[in-house]
Parts: sequence; C-alpha cells; structure tokens
Amino acid sequence: MSKEPITTPSTEGLAEAARAARGKGIPPVEDWNPDLSGDMDMRIARDGTWYHEGTVIERAGLIKVFSSILKREGDEFFLVTPVEKWRITVDDAPFVAVDVDAEGEGQAQALIFETNVGDSVVAGPDHPIRVTRDSETGEPSPYVLVRRNLEALIDRKSFYRLVEMGVHHEGWFGVWSQSRFFGMIPSEDLPG
Repeated sequence: MSKEPITTPSTEGLAEAARAARGKGIPPVEDWNPDLSGDMDMRIARDGTWYHEGTVIERAGLIKVFSSILKREGDEFFLVTPVEKWRITVDDAPFVAVDVDAEGEGQAQALIFETNVGDSVVAGPDHPIRVTRDSETGEPSPYVLVRRNLEALIDRKSFYRLVEMGVHHEGWFGVWSQSRFFGMIPSEDLPG
C-alpha cells in the first residue's frame, strides 16, 4: 500500500488565510469545514518549535500565519482554509506560554499570559488554567486555554512565577485570576 505524497496547502489558500488574519484578528476557522485534504509532514514539538518535513521553520511570520489557521477537532490538529484541511502532528499543546504578568492582588488579580506566537490572554473563565501530573513522576504540566480549544503549555519559568504567587484555598494550592481560583496541586501533596 503506497502512501500519497505529502503536499502543502496551496499558496492561494494560505494567502487568503493571511489576508483574513491581517488587521482583523484570527480567521474564523471554526466556520471553515472543508473535506480533509490529507496529512502534512508538519509537527509542533512540545517546546513550541514548528517543523516541516523534519526541518525547523524559522520564519516567525510564517509560523504566525500557520498558527492563525490552526484548528483542533478532538485530539487531532489541522491547518484549515476555506477550501483545504491538512492534518498535522502536535506533540503536546500547539502553543507555549512564554511569559506571565500579574496585575492587581488577591482574588482581583489578573494573570496575563503571552504565547510564543504573539497571543495575549488573561486567565479567567474564558481562559482557564489547568495542571496535569505525570502518573509516574508526578511532574506537573500546566496549560492555559488560548483560543478555540487550543492550549498553551506554560513554560517552566512562568510556572515557577505562578507558584510564587500561589495561595491555599479550599484544600488546593493555586492562583487567582479574574476572581476565579485555579487549583494546581492539592495542598496535602505539597512537601512539608
């Protein structure tokens, strides 16, 4: 059984997506539902590095365009235009939260995250923080929802800053943002 050759989205489709993104925010990929065009040899590594056919994509502008037309359906990720839909591989989350700032204090605090692709989001009801723990090592993996069910893995330095801001609340250690508490670890699991 032979595999179909790997191709890339048409220049027209990408150009249209780029025009839609320019000055108007993120294109409405949730409204675009073309048939699957195929699988593309594109991968987003856990550290946020984008690869095409095993080679790092170094052009930030191209990554920004690709990230603006990224869509998640279940556990699969696609680059979508109004007429094309290409499945790609994402090792963990498609984005990385590379910085966090806090404005205000206590429950009124707002945590503002910046991603590796230029998104800025304030954690809260629309952009929750969640933390999973590796079942073997207990190592935490923290995430913040960025847009359209696409998350950013919170990088280590930003997570340490969250830990420094953390408080105990109803049996959990976590952080407040926009009057919402995000538990990161049960208080009883913290070392003495």
